[in-house]
Amino acid sequence: MEGLQGLDKLFFELASESRLSILCELQTNGLRMQEIARRLKITDTETSRQLLRLSEASLIQKQPDGTYVVTQYGKLLLQLSRSFEFALKFKQCLLTRDIWRIPEPFINRIGELSQTNSTVGTIEVLNCMESLISQAEKFLLCIVDKPIHVINAEAVKKIQKGVLIKAIFDERNLQYYQKIPETKGVLEKRVVNQIPATMLVSEKSAAINLASIDGREDSVVFYGKDATFLNWAKDLFEYYWERGKTFHQTEQ
Repeated sequence: MEGLQGLDKLFFELASESRLSILCELQTNGLRMQEIARRLKITDTETSRQLLRLSEASLIQKQPDGTYVVTQYGKLLLQLSRSFEFALKFKQCLLTRDIWRIPEPFINRIGELSQTNSTVGTIEVLNCMESLISQAEKFLLCIVDKPIHVINAEAVKKIQKGVLIKAIFDERNLQYYQKIPETKGVLEKRVVNQIPATMLVSEKSAAINLASIDGREDSVVFYGKDATFLNWAKDLFEYYWERGKTFHQTEQ
């Protein structure tokens, strides 16, 4: 537990709504004490007390002009706190999801999903996926367990319009994929041993459906248009695309 020494004190310093609010206010610009008090609607005395606590914890520092700014150490902790934000925001959903199928490097970046939304239920999830497909204009990246989830009438229209579709399928369901024609440069497909989740990514938005921990068919999708989330989703797709293997219609 040597590596955890001092962690309790750090969590204690962050375990205050006022102190966290001050840190968030200072993320973009430096502010004077009176400005902080006014924005957060707290007294000057309380603001001064909290600024002192944050300063002693090396999370903020006072500039010569009287403004307070977040230190480099403080910025790092704020960045790391996004993972906690995601976990708390979607606690109930995550209790039933097998998130550990996702490679560890992407778990470490899970805070990049903090600005996503979630939807539950088969109909709602299908509507979300179909909406994402219909809005794609340049490309569509897919990780799916069965082709019916993506190779539908809407996707065919996209292919006809020249939208690049790259799909990764689960090798265990290879028999489902043999009838899907592949057109180099328009529709490309690969298989992996086991997909981590069902996912769709376009240049505009992304959605990921994590598998349930008990193998149930229920769906919980995290979706959004946040640029950070889109980069995370594209990186995850490329991770599996590079490790996938190609196959052709004649394979058995």
